[in-house]
Amino acid sequence: MSGTATPTRPEPPAYDGPAPSPERLIERLLSYDPDADVALVRTAFAMADAAHKPQKRDNGEPSITHPLAVAEILAQYRLDAGTLATALLHDVIEDTGVTREAMTAKVGAEVTALVDGVTKLTRLEINSDRTKQAENFRKLVLALSRDIRVLLVKLADRLHNMRTLGGAREDKRTRIARETMEIYAPLAERIGMDAVKTELQTLSFAQIDPDAYGSIQARLNFLRGQGADVVEEVREELARVCRESGVEVIEVTGRQKSPYSIWEKMHRGNVQFEQLSDIMAFRIVVPTREACYAALGAVHANYPVIAGRFKDYISTPKSNGYQSLHTGVTLREPRNQKIEVQIRTREMHEVAEYGVAAHWAYKQHDAAVQDAQRFRWVQDLLEILENSTPDEFLENTKLELYQDQVFCFTPKGTLIQLPRGATPVDFAYAVHSQVGDTCVGAKVNGRILPLRHQLSNGDQVEIMTARGGTPSPQWERFVVTGKARARIRRWVQAQQRQAYRDAGRAALARAFRQDGADGSEKALEGGLKALKVASLDDLYVAVGNGNLGPKDVVVALYPELRQAARAPRLLPSGPAKSTRGDFNQPITGLVPGMAISYAGCCHPLPGDPIVGIVATGKGVTIHTRGCPTLESFAATPERFLDVDWAESAFAGAAEKGGKGVPKGEGHTGRITVMADNGPTMIATITNAISKQNGDITNLRIINRQSDFFEMLVDVEVRDLRQLVDVIASLRAVQGVHQVERARG
Repeated sequence: MSGTATPTRPEPPAYDGPAPSPERLIERLLSYDPDADVALVRTAFAMADAAHKPQKRDNGEPSITHPLAVAEILAQYRLDAGTLATALLHDVIEDTGVTREAMTAKVGAEVTALVDGVTKLTRLEINSDRTKQAENFRKLVLALSRDIRVLLVKLADRLHNMRTLGGAREDKRTRIARETMEIYAPLAERIGMDAVKTELQTLSFAQIDPDAYGSIQARLNFLRGQGADVVEEVREELARVCRESGVEVIEVTGRQKSPYSIWEKMHRGNVQFEQLSDIMAFRIVVPTREACYAALGAVHANYPVIAGRFKDYISTPKSNGYQSLHTGVTLREPRNQKIEVQIRTREMHEVAEYGVAAHWAYKQHDAAVQDAQRFRWVQDLLEILENSTPDEFLENTKLELYQDQVFCFTPKGTLIQLPRGATPVDFAYAVHSQVGDTCVGAKVNGRILPLRHQLSNGDQVEIMTARGGTPSPQWERFVVTGKARARIRRWVQAQQRQAYRDAGRAALARAFRQDGADGSEKALEGGLKALKVASLDDLYVAVGNGNLGPKDVVVALYPELRQAARAPRLLPSGPAKSTRGDFNQPITGLVPGMAISYAGCCHPLPGDPIVGIVATGKGVTIHTRGCPTLESFAATPERFLDVDWAESAFAGAAEKGGKGVPKGEGHTGRITVMADNGPTMIATITNAISKQNGDITNLRIINRQSDFFEMLVDVEVRDLRQLVDVIASLRAVQGVHQVERARG
């Protein structure tokens, strides 16, 4: 008998190491909690060991080594016996035949509930696509809002899995690493577990972009070899500087920054590795809060200070409780090297290293719940959850987790923490959702400023509201907090649905009237099943947004009218500027001669990543890949075309010496400008655009106040590079406060 054998998974190598034991874990637990429930940990280990006994890891180790390693990671953070027991058992329900009832009988309801929470999250991660990942994160937020220990166990589980990821397939490694980078590393940072965050980022970076990681690591190794004694020399020098100024120092440590933090700085600042100046960071630990400021004075008195690098997180702590003074200075000659210096007390250092675990009261029954409630961001995530679909929730919470913070104040002195780049609208929603919904203006430090103004540390913000005020769809373009974006988007979608509903109802009434047919609600309800819509409202919306034609509905209810001529149905499209339909097309990936138009919602320019959308009766509309309008086509992926700019789109720039193109032959770039309201300001702005060979085709004031104005300017340019030059030129004009590329 012949045939092809089914490939089998290779047997893992034999394990010849010592038998796994909980003794080291218990010894560490007793070192920080002599009254810990050791019996609970032993019972949990015995149960997990027996349940996992037949199983092996890919490297041949007994499966129990993974939960034991997770528990030991958590013990480093001095967590309670219940958390360690949860870590030991976290895979038992998922991977073995042990039931919840059997587990409850052995270790109690509290630990079983924690294990069950971690198990549900793990099940959702298996083969997760974006939607499942989003739902996974929703479950995680709900779980940690009840007991933050779920997150602590999950982070330790993810950390050990990342450390031992080598045996997995490449696509699986990349997927897990990306999820770790986007969700778990920011969560670790939010609860103050900086060492866990850094290691998760480093391990993920090595999987996602191994070439960049290897290059940076090689350069760091080279620098370490070249100047092995530099860190030690600077460390001793900082200690001496503090002592000579009469500041008592507990310790000074130095380190090189992690490969990912270096890559992030290179990427954010668009600089090469050689241009980075502060890849070394030093930490000075002193006895008291007052000594922190004394040490800062000593450092600033002895080294040139780097402007804009000082941050006081002691007077205004981060939302995760982090406190420290940060500054940047330049070392003395001959090194002339820039370094970062952090100054904190021993207690502040504990919080920085251990985060939420530093204040863990393992003898207090409600510690877990109180720690979850202590973090305002957890409650913000829950509110975003209520206002978002799963995909929107994932997007908005990434915004909430990732960004640095600014600290602003209400007129009564209440501190509001916001991401960097936040606006008065973000501030309003941070105060209360109703304040955000009814916001009509804002005073920043007593001066009325646009709602798109970016707030700075220490700003006092007064929000002006109006009864009956509503969010503006324009706000979504400049807000940076997930909470604000979720509320605005929910309101806009509700308004849009109402508009579609009204338009659809009117279109159907017109269509039935033209054919002399009964279009009453009773008649329409009879055709819902055939039209595959759930309700009359959904039917009206589908007709209003163009997914169903009015004639399609008439024919579905009255098939005898099918022979009637049906007008072609055109899908809605934004304002566009058509190009010549000749064979010298500026876009590749299309059939020669196909009609092309450029979307007025995003104004694509040569140099932008683009995508084509097939519009019935209108050829192809070109959008930028980041255009928000593309979301409305998500249900019809067959209309998307993979296109790019042809060389002809850039033609003529070289021989014209970088000058503008003949009028009508360029592309429209739209920008917003905010500037002082002076008598010659508009002339100054138009002159700056003209100097960059930009041709203004439209200019409109959209907001004018006594001391500032905002305007939209359409500029005809060759390509993206020329528009960037125009923006840079405007930003250099005195009196111009903000210039951004508009997307609508």
